[in-house]
Amino acid sequence: MATLPKQPITMPKAAKPVPAPNSDFYELAETLPAEELAVVKQVRTFLETKVAPIITKYWVEDEFPFEVLPEIKKLNIGGVAMKGYDCRGGSTLLFGLLAMEMARVDSSIATFYGVHNGLAMGSIYLGGSEEQKQKWLPPMARWEKIGCFGLTEPLVGSGASGGLTTTAKRDGDTWIINGQKKWIGNAPWCDISIIWARNLADNQVNGFIVENKNTPGFKVEKIQNKIALKVVQNGLITMENCRIPEENRLQADKSFRDTAAVLKMTRYMVGWEATGCAMGAYENALKYCQERLQFGKPIASFQLVQDLLAKMIANITASQCLVVRTAQLDAEGKMTDAHAALAKAFTTAKCRETVAWARELLGGNGIAADYKVARFFADAEALYSYEGTYQMQNLILGKAITGFSAFV
Repeated sequence: MATLPKQPITMPKAAKPVPAPNSDFYELAETLPAEELAVVKQVRTFLETKVAPIITKYWVEDEFPFEVLPEIKKLNIGGVAMKGYDCRGGSTLLFGLLAMEMARVDSSIATFYGVHNGLAMGSIYLGGSEEQKQKWLPPMARWEKIGCFGLTEPLVGSGASGGLTTTAKRDGDTWIINGQKKWIGNAPWCDISIIWARNLADNQVNGFIVENKNTPGFKVEKIQNKIALKVVQNGLITMENCRIPEENRLQADKSFRDTAAVLKMTRYMVGWEATGCAMGAYENALKYCQERLQFGKPIASFQLVQDLLAKMIANITASQCLVVRTAQLDAEGKMTDAHAALAKAFTTAKCRETVAWARELLGGNGIAADYKVARFFADAEALYSYEGTYQMQNLILGKAITGFSAFV
C-alpha cells in the first residue's frame, strides 16, 4: 500500500493584538497645555486604580465611598477654574475634562465633584462678598468643607425662576428660612448648603450659606430606592424657622438672574459628564465585544456589532467637540445661556442613545451590574433630567434662535 506524502504543517498565524478601547478618538485631551494634561492623567490613574475596582459594590449598595476622600484631597483639584482663595485654578477646559474623566468611571463621582466644585463653590465665587470668599472658599478648595446646592423643591423644578416655595424673611440681623429642597446631591452628609429662597419682602430669589450641623430646624433625609446615580447621596432638606445670619446671605446676589449665572456655568458641565458617561459605556461594551465569543469568533468581528460601535464613537466624538468649543467660548467670555443649553441637551440625548446601544451589545449581561454597562445605562437617565430637562434646554435655545419666548 502506497504511503501518502506527508502534508506540510501550517502553523496558525498569531492573532494580531486588538486595540485597547479608546473613546478620545480625536485626541481632544491633547489640546490641553502639558501641565493641565498631566493633571488629567493623574486623575485618570486615581480613578482607574482607586475608584473603578470598588465603585460597582457601592453603586449596588447605594452608598458613597468615603474611603477615597483622602485620596481626592491629595489630587489638589478643589476650585478648578477659579482664581485665588487657595483654589486649583486652571482653565474651564481642564474643569470639563476632569468631569468627563470622572464620569467615564462613575457618573456619581462626577456629580459629587460637580456639585461641590461647581455649584456650591461657584455660588460663593460668583455671588459672595470678598469676606465670604475668604472665609469659605479656601477650606472648600482643600476639601475640609464639602458643599451642596439647594434649589430644586418637591413641587418646583423647571419653574424655579418664578415659583420657589422656600421663603426667607428678614428679622434684624438674621433671616428666617422655611421650606423644603429635594434631590440635593451631597446633602445627607456635607458641611454647608447653598440654599435659594424667595425673599418675602420683594419676591426676589436670594442665596444663603447654611451650616448644616449648626443650624437648628435644618433636617436632611436621604432619598432611598433610586435607580440612577446611586453612589451620590441625594437628600430631602426640610427647614423650619432656620435662623441664618445676614453675614451668610450671598451679598452680591439680588435675583434669580444671579442664580442663573451659576447654572449657566454648571449646566454645560453636565454635558461633560454625559459625554464621560457615554465613554465609559462604550469602552466597557467594546472590551466585552472583543472578548465575547459566538460562533467561534469574537462578536466584535460581526458587521452589526461594528455598526453600533461606530455609531457610539461618533456620538461621543461629536459631544466632545461640542463641549470643548463651549469651554473655549466660556474662557473667552462669550458663552451664553443658549450655548450651555445646547451642550446639555445634545450631549445628554446622545449619551442616552449610546448607553442603550452599549447595553444592547451585552445582551442579557447588559442588565447585570457586574458588567458595569448597566450602571452607565441607569445613570444616564439622571443626567438627562437634572440641571434642566431636555425640553427646557430646547426652549432656551429656541428663544435664542427665533427671538420668541415659548415659556409659559
